Amino acid sequence: MSQSEADSAVEALLASLGRIDTGKPSRVVPLPGHFASVLRIDEHRGIAFGADGVGTKMVLAERLEHFETIGIDCIAMNVNDLVCVGAEPIALVDTILCRDADPAVIGAIGEGLRRGAELSGIEIPGGEIAQVGDVVGGWELSGSSIGLVDLDAIVTGDRIRAGDALIGMPSSGLHSNGYTLARKALDEIPLEDERLGRPLGEVLLEPTTIYVLAVLELLASPLDVRGLAHITGDGLNNLLRLSREVGYEISAPLPVPPIFGLIAECGAVEEAEMYEVFNMGLGFVVVLPDADADAAVELLSAHHPGSRVIGRVSDRAGMIDRPG
Repeated sequence: MSQSEADSAVEALLASLGRIDTGKPSRVVPLPGHFASVLRIDEHRGIAFGADGVGTKMVLAERLEHFETIGIDCIAMNVNDLVCVGAEPIALVDTILCRDADPAVIGAIGEGLRRGAELSGIEIPGGEIAQVGDVVGGWELSGSSIGLVDLDAIVTGDRIRAGDALIGMPSSGLHSNGYTLARKALDEIPLEDERLGRPLGEVLLEPTTIYVLAVLELLASPLDVRGLAHITGDGLNNLLRLSREVGYEISAPLPVPPIFGLIAECGAVEEAEMYEVFNMGLGFVVVLPDADADAAVELLSAHHPGSRVIGRVSDRAGMIDRPG
């Protein structure tokens, strides 16, 4: 499915959901295209919701029979989205689909979920294990998460202005996006291959970085946080989910981990497609006034070394500019 087809599918779904009539006033806080949804609890407080999974990274975990870290990915993909609206993630419930509920595998997945929960400060009060006949590979893992946010503290992106600084936090690798293309590109290379300094399979299963604690500390500081973007599938285009009234100029990209170069080389993948599919070493972006940039970099670097200013917001509405 092409990106345009995927976008059309989302629009078709939203067209149906937009006609829901409960017979009472809506609690939805309008945040079209943002990373998480928010419902009003009362005049002051909101609940943020999100749902995501690990995609075909699970196929690789099954192939390697290594499930101990995949739970971290599930947590990360959820909580990193929730915090983008300024919410504090508080809980997640997981769903495991499998052909056979192997206790050893379920236990290994649980270890990753536990570790991810600890890294993000959330609880996992429940979940679902469903044995079904038709599963891609043999296992699927996803989660639904919630968080709390004051309505007047929601980070919408509407205050982003030209000249604001973009601070990038490094990714740990592919995170949990683009694995179908990655596996296709690297299909001829044994997972034991160590040209990247360690086994390829280990590199590909590197867990998704969790940015929650760093971002929550930033939000609690006096710094003026105007936008938060989790860079996942669609790469830098995720910045446009914050505001299309401005543009984003990446003048000093973070270093690109070697795994991306190997995918591009072995799969003959053009640079433009690489930046559309993968994070390319950039896992999360914070937008704030240029005057706050140095203090923000110092704070974020304490959690995620290598964080730094990667560019500025421009006045080229809806455009993303990067070197190359």
